[in-house]
Amino acid sequence: MQLQFFTIPIQGVSDYNEALNQFLGSKKVVQIEKQLLSSDGGSFWCVCITYIEPSVVDRASKEKVDYMKTLSPEVFSVFSILRKIRKEIAEKENVSAFVVFTDSELATMAAMEELTIEHIKNMSGIGRSKVDKYGIPLLRAYKKQQDEA
Repeated sequence: MQLQFFTIPIQGVSDYNEALNQFLGSKKVVQIEKQLLSSDGGSFWCVCITYIEPSVVDRASKEKVDYMKTLSPEVFSVFSILRKIRKEIAEKENVSAFVVFTDSELATMAAMEELTIEHIKNMSGIGRSKVDKYGIPLLRAYKKQQDEA
């Protein structure tokens, strides 16, 4: 991961918007931290952006995948259930569905022999906070639906 710092004077915020937005649009942002600093020279926003360069694979993977064709009927059935649960969680949290889990992540979960928190934790790209915030509710809703079926 790499860091980029921007120091933006309070009086000239609009002058820096284009450069900051251009940078953010060209990188895969991991985290943004901001701090208001005051000194004899005035007040400034210090913005620290943690990012990684988007790879060719990331850009190529944005092509739409038809999971109905790529997954077996059994796995697609589980995938569909997980997508429905994801949508409910996203609406409750007021976030986009892909923030909860991407379709690719759900397809990986659907293909697991046994869907557990440990298996979700071991998936590439899914951190502990995402597991705690979205994985546990997803798994609970899925298990509850399986028990009722």
